[in-house]
Amino acid sequence: MALSADLSLALVAGEVSGDMLAARLLAGLRPHLPDARFHGIGGPRMMEQGFVSRVPMETLTVRGIFEIIPRYREIKGIQNRLRDELLAERPAAFIGADYPGFNLGLEEQLRAAGIPTVHFIGPQIWAWRGGRIKKIQRAVSHMLVIFPFEERIYQDAGVPVTYIGHPLAETIPMRPDVAAARLALGLAPDARVVTVMPGSRMGELKYLAEPFVRAAGLLARRDPALKFVVPMAGERQRAYFSEIVAQAGLGWVDLTLVDDSHTAIAAADAVLVASGTATLEVALFKKPMVIAYKVMRASWEIMRHMGYQPWIGLPNILAREFLVPELLQHAATPEAMADAVWQQLNDPALRDKLAARFTDMHHSLLRNSAQESAQAVLRVIGK
Repeated sequence: MALSADLSLALVAGEVSGDMLAARLLAGLRPHLPDARFHGIGGPRMMEQGFVSRVPMETLTVRGIFEIIPRYREIKGIQNRLRDELLAERPAAFIGADYPGFNLGLEEQLRAAGIPTVHFIGPQIWAWRGGRIKKIQRAVSHMLVIFPFEERIYQDAGVPVTYIGHPLAETIPMRPDVAAARLALGLAPDARVVTVMPGSRMGELKYLAEPFVRAAGLLARRDPALKFVVPMAGERQRAYFSEIVAQAGLGWVDLTLVDDSHTAIAAADAVLVASGTATLEVALFKKPMVIAYKVMRASWEIMRHMGYQPWIGLPNILAREFLVPELLQHAATPEAMADAVWQQLNDPALRDKLAARFTDMHHSLLRNSAQESAQAVLRVIGK
């Protein structure tokens, strides 16, 4: 399809998960728009697809309700500058890759000015902040969703929507190669391996690194032969995590820090994981897990009254039951986490049950997401 070389699409991703999602979309778009310019704010995976980021994606990364307050003016300034630039340039469409706190406000202003907007992925209004649907109706020309049950929610609200499947279901093999992962990490084939995932954001590490490592230490005392693998999202996170471990006097815990989270998950017998997209990754690798999460106390007091359902982990939300334990805030003690992981390690019947349920979940999420999302965007821009 021959298209004008001056066509541009603007995108914003504010976190690692959004970078991954948007990169899949760009991979699907590039064959149809070979000369188009993709620009905005994004991460390294988007840049691999020829994307030009105006500011580093990490500039936008923040978590929690109160944690954003000190950086509000900075982030709002970035949003306003980008809005003004896009209103002057008028791209064929704006695509917000997750990060709804930033993107929905920007989309609302751009759409009001006549620029089509696509939001990818749907905010979790089914979990909390359902009132956002009114803002979505104003802000979003077309919604792309990655869970099958979300489609009906937006249809009922009159928001054009396409279910595209979850990109992780394509990138993670249906049968992970455990032996190859362990070989890559220098682990014995018969080792018992626990992967510890305290999060990719600096704020998550602040609250989760120490209790997660203390839990690993308690497990190591029960079984000194256990191996612990900790994936880190980057050098900054690795240095910060190591500093927290040292300051807490936990340097004696035998932790192997690695770069590739998927290899770390594939190698595991069980995973201790922070709530978020990583929980779905662990499920797609068919691994037993314990989900834990902690935030600033003031944020927690607000957030715990805003949820619409009893689960926060994506595998449990998709299953509509507590398939795996969730330990939140005060319940996320090292002792409780160690006990829960120990059970996951030592209950063969439970491990088989989880593997079967997670395999069914994998099949339900499997689509050609790059193709489906690209076709939806092409329809929005009339190509």
